[in-house]
Amino acid sequence: MTIPDDNTQALLIDLLSRVAQGDELALKQLYDLTSGRFYGLALRIVRAGELAEDVLQESYLSIWRSAADYRASLSPPLAWMGLIVRSRALDLLRRRTGERVQLTDSLDELTEDTLEGDSPDPAQCADASQQAQALHRCLAQLKGPQREVLSLAYLRELSHGDLAEQLKLPLGTIKSWIRRGLEQLRLCMGALH
Repeated sequence: MTIPDDNTQALLIDLLSRVAQGDELALKQLYDLTSGRFYGLALRIVRAGELAEDVLQESYLSIWRSAADYRASLSPPLAWMGLIVRSRALDLLRRRTGERVQLTDSLDELTEDTLEGDSPDPAQCADASQQAQALHRCLAQLKGPQREVLSLAYLRELSHGDLAEQLKLPLGTIKSWIRRGLEQLRLCMGALH
């Protein structure tokens, strides 16, 4: 960064004074003299050319609006304008970070709703599929009437009394078949795991 000579300092102070009076040509001259330097500053902060251009535009609007507040006795003109550019760049980063956080939160909620719904994850599906295959093999080992009674009891959710009535068998027989069938399934499933 080159240090401006006294003539440049005086010119910038004069231009800021004219900008404070609403002189648009003075703003254009001020922009032409300083925008390259301040574009570099903005670019170092926001790290994207398009964003640095936005910062520059906002900065020169701020300079236009607040030029009347500038006091040469308190700060050199480039330092004062540089502070405005830096502030606008940081404001832009804060806004974008806030937008990103809000967007990220929204995506997290959407993802959470999608992924943590009632549907199991792939590992659970694979495990359930293996268990279903094992159960199918164990059911195939049961005798016909036991397999039929267990299937009706659990797949169709029929009570023992309903099964006895539907199959026209004594209730005690249905209960015995279910108890023995469940015991055989438990032993078979235990042997497969």
